[in-house]
Amino acid sequence: MRVAVVFGGRSSEHSISCISASGVMRALDPRKYEVLAIGIAPDGRWLRVDPETDFSLDGEALPQVPDFGDCAALSPDPVRLREQLGEIDVVFPVLHGPWGEDGTVQGLLELSALNYVGSGVLASAAGMDKITMKVLLAHAGLPVGSFVGITDRQWREGAPECLSRASELGLPLFVKPARAGSSRGITKVKDHARLAAAIVEARAHDPRVIVEAGVQAGREIECGVLVLADGQAAASRCAEILVGGQHEFYDFEAKYLEDSAELVVPAHMDAELEEQVQSLALRAFEALGCEGLARVDFFIGADGEVMINEVNTMPGFTPISMFPRMWQASGLTYAEILDALIDDALRRGTGLR
Repeated sequence: MRVAVVFGGRSSEHSISCISASGVMRALDPRKYEVLAIGIAPDGRWLRVDPETDFSLDGEALPQVPDFGDCAALSPDPVRLREQLGEIDVVFPVLHGPWGEDGTVQGLLELSALNYVGSGVLASAAGMDKITMKVLLAHAGLPVGSFVGITDRQWREGAPECLSRASELGLPLFVKPARAGSSRGITKVKDHARLAAAIVEARAHDPRVIVEAGVQAGREIECGVLVLADGQAAASRCAEILVGGQHEFYDFEAKYLEDSAELVVPAHMDAELEEQVQSLALRAFEALGCEGLARVDFFIGADGEVMINEVNTMPGFTPISMFPRMWQASGLTYAEILDALIDDALRRGTGLR
């Protein structure tokens, strides 16, 4: 079976995508799969890459798609696509962030009639936009924290009004780009005087910004959802993130550059609470119309209230990332997770479904 792994991309999560894809390509069983590696350079060029390329973190240098290679752009014309790249059975779009995880590449794959891993256009777009995602989850009766969305027009035409609405959420606040990931552009605000600067910082990544109320003494819990061989979505064991050092939250440096966060898999929680989180993860997966996989992130407040923070339709996929680790704690190997995702992509197909 020929699997095209697409990675890199134009978003700020380019390097994390490369690391995730490297883990996927190394774990795909060569007795079952032939890997076609397609890297999207930061400038948007689609290039054929050696699947054996090492994209691991090396000190402070973040990996990226090499600046050379044959053109490997996917065409929406299936005939031209086969002429250029040969037969492709499944595409594994290991892309994080805008122009990849947000429904754009999924739309191209639909036009190309290529089977692909993960959610379709609508769920990918909704999961990428934290404002839209929370609106949809709340409409489905799922618990989400208090938040305020700030569009580009609202900020340009009425910044004071935006600041007033956000300030009503209290302190602390978390200011985030609405359509970014890997904790890029996020600021924890403990003083209203710092709110405007935090919004400007988030807008450097995305003109659409979300401001969220902080959760007092909150636990950060994650749960993986995977569609198994019977076509039914299942929830993994839960995991917990414990942030230490100088970090007040799970920011980019804590995630990838420093050994300052402890990832507890499985999380230390009683069975009833874990079952509640797993049930909410499956309901969130269904509410957004997700397919294949997702990682659902939660906060649990000091009062025990469980809130959904966000749904990631293409979570980090290195062998030590939370999603594969949670499923390994649930009894599946990394390679078996990949097999399940590819089988689901083939079973689901493309088009209206």
